[in-house]
Amino acid sequence: MCVAMKTWVISFAIVFLLGTYTSLYAETCSTITCHTAITAFKNSHQPLKDGNCFSCHQQTVKEHPLKGGKSFGFTAKPADLCKTCHNKFVKKKQEHPPFKDGDCIACHNPHGASGRFLLDDSEDRSGLCFGCHDSAPFSQKFVHGPVATGSCNVCHDPHQSDVKSLLKGASRELCLSCHSDFAAKMQAASIIHPPVKKEPCTSCHNPHSSLWPNMLKKGMPDLCTECHKETAKKIKNAKVPHKPVNEGRLCASCHSAHFSKAKGLMSTDDEKSTCLSCHNNDKLGNPPLANVKKDLEGKKHVHGPIKKGLCSGCHAPHGSNFPRILTGNYPSEFYVPFKEGSYSFCLKCHDKNIVNFAETTIYTKFRNGSRNLHFVHVNNSKGRNCKACHETHASNGTKLISAEGTKFGEWRVQSRLQLTSTGGSCAPGCHRRYSYDRAKPVDMAFPLNK
Repeated sequence: MCVAMKTWVISFAIVFLLGTYTSLYAETCSTITCHTAITAFKNSHQPLKDGNCFSCHQQTVKEHPLKGGKSFGFTAKPADLCKTCHNKFVKKKQEHPPFKDGDCIACHNPHGASGRFLLDDSEDRSGLCFGCHDSAPFSQKFVHGPVATGSCNVCHDPHQSDVKSLLKGASRELCLSCHSDFAAKMQAASIIHPPVKKEPCTSCHNPHSSLWPNMLKKGMPDLCTECHKETAKKIKNAKVPHKPVNEGRLCASCHSAHFSKAKGLMSTDDEKSTCLSCHNNDKLGNPPLANVKKDLEGKKHVHGPIKKGLCSGCHAPHGSNFPRILTGNYPSEFYVPFKEGSYSFCLKCHDKNIVNFAETTIYTKFRNGSRNLHFVHVNNSKGRNCKACHETHASNGTKLISAEGTKFGEWRVQSRLQLTSTGGSCAPGCHRRYSYDRAKPVDMAFPLNK
């Protein structure tokens, strides 16, 4: 046999014997008397599965097993060992400390595990994560779904990320990747709450768990008033609070926190609809709320602000210093001695000169010649409230004159108004029928201002 052939045969034999020896030697690691536990895992590390213990371990002392010591070490430094195979990581801005330090076995079992990725439970990672992270912030009354199932990796990358807190993406986009129905509705909304448009969701929500519903960082209205400071003052100083602000669903009773089709982020299509969602029956509240919906139904004439869908034209939705959360003074009594400011509520819109001048030809059509009959009825020691003749929300009578009549104790005072082209007449029960005419004054035998 030639020298070349001999050399080839010897080389082949050495390789064959070394390979056989390595495989056999690896098998002897898990004999019945030695490392049997490492073969019992549901999912084994690939080198172990292949019987290639020497991928990670090397013998450093001839004697094995070595009593009172170790005769095997790693083939590389622990921080570098995993990287000899798992070398596809591109360095990013944020690194998980165990990953940064090369302490892979802080999370992964190097030989095998019951779950994927050499984790004991690859689905519920709460036990693993809480080995380092305090569990208290994750176990409050209301828990985010992924946290509840231990699926930390839904939001976080366990190794590294270019985003703070090892998030898998920008906070807003990450949230919307699950809340896709919310994202679609927001896309179609005409009005979006500025924090929703500009800030991360975590400005208002705790992503892990919370003491308040909807994962809020604070309860309402405290969370809202951190930004809406003027509203906070109104709520705090209001002598007459609006119940939804302090009870039940609080701010969410009327407002959508994220987006809306209506100005003011109303939870319905407009402000009026939001108000009528409560003011729509005779049984809600104690005492019962006014059934404004019933007052409006079928009426020919509607008060201007309501026609525009703006209940806030007259009512302060967050609280007021006046009864019925009105935006100004409006006496509730039937007879009220007139004085400056006593009807500030109505006179915010209606010209105050309507009750300031005894004689006029321009400020009102309710006059006999130039005699101002608004002045006659209101501006005296026995002044009649506006509601003596007018409805506040709607009426079938022109100028919101009450058709059914205003309550006077158990009696309803009907005006029985009849109009002409230049005046009219009425017989409310306060007096017999009297006529008035702007063009040809009628002689009134009974002076109404007494």
